[in-house]
Amino acid sequence: SDYHRSERSLSFLPEPVDMLMFLVVFLSVFIGMHTLFFFRIRVLFMDRAIVQGLVIAWFAVMILVPMASYLLEARGHDLPARIAAIIGFYWVGFLFLAFSACLLMGFFDGFAWLARALTRLDVPSLSGKVPALAMLGLVAATCLYGLYEAKQIRVEHLRIETGKLPEGVDSLRIAQISDVHLGLILRQSHMKAIIAELEALSPDILVCTGDYVDGSLKNLIHLTEYIEALHPRYGKYAVTGNHEYYAGLEKSLEFLEKSGFTVLRGEGTTIEGMITIAGVDDADVSGATRTDSAAEADLALRALPEVDPALFTLFLKHRPDVLPATLGRFDLQLSGHTHKGQMFPFDLLVKRQYPMLSGSHDLGGGARIHINRGVGTWGPPMRIFAPPEITLIELVRRG
Repeated sequence: SDYHRSERSLSFLPEPVDMLMFLVVFLSVFIGMHTLFFFRIRVLFMDRAIVQGLVIAWFAVMILVPMASYLLEARGHDLPARIAAIIGFYWVGFLFLAFSACLLMGFFDGFAWLARALTRLDVPSLSGKVPALAMLGLVAATCLYGLYEAKQIRVEHLRIETGKLPEGVDSLRIAQISDVHLGLILRQSHMKAIIAELEALSPDILVCTGDYVDGSLKNLIHLTEYIEALHPRYGKYAVTGNHEYYAGLEKSLEFLEKSGFTVLRGEGTTIEGMITIAGVDDADVSGATRTDSAAEADLALRALPEVDPALFTLFLKHRPDVLPATLGRFDLQLSGHTHKGQMFPFDLLVKRQYPMLSGSHDLGGGARIHINRGVGTWGPPMRIFAPPEITLIELVRRG
């Protein structure tokens, strides 16, 4: 049933067959990344069997640690789960960057071999000890930068002049947060930094466009007090993201409500006769799929009823998909989900699925969309060329 599906912790793989397929694909990719990395750095210890054995043993443990953190969390072992998550996902970030560097080095070696074979050019390869050490040093430095950037919250300002604010309301300040990902790694210090920024902005309305939580909420309920203490003049509104579904929908909704959010699940509300805010569940929560555009459009249209066209309509939707059927029903769609790829060069892959990766885009007909980069992290607690974002939208009455 929908109830049991939403209640299962970490239930994004609802069937045993799906779980098995996920594990096969995950382990295949993860082992492949470790293998390429090992053969690139093996030159550093090729004549030392003991060192090779220790490296292989470390890789074997690191392949299992991320999964172990989720299993420990699901069984209520919070501290061991946190330790495993911190170690495992820091390593995932390092490995991803090292794997990317190894791929580039492999392509260069192929080019160098081809150049030597077809021309008289003596193009050196990158397969020696010095290139391997340089690669490790560069990757380590990039990881440190990624940890630093992940803590540098930026406020992006979006100013919109509109004729849809009523007389007497010269402006409205709306703060958007998205993809906070409170969970095993991001907790009190993360929330304190976000709240400090929001208090400085002093918005009239606060909205959250999904993925506020990440994982089990058993040991996170005390975090609700941080944002619950924030009282924008016209309230706080949120929609669900896919991670609310993974963490258990009912508990996620309770967590959002205890934080003071009004959760919009296929509905809209008009605030003080000034602005309409509508929101829709993420496709994972609603049961629609990204390929079932008709079902998703139906959900969105239910959230965007025929409203007073004289009022500005704000549409909250976690994923930055713009459904043609909804155009003309809203003035500004706020979304998140992409993290702008979170870590270069992963953004190049994410952009293939979400061409509007981040920032503001004109949709025509007076409508636009803004995709928030997210203020948290998922997986590795790093960001590279995708700093965390809080968006401040200032609606200004034209004329």
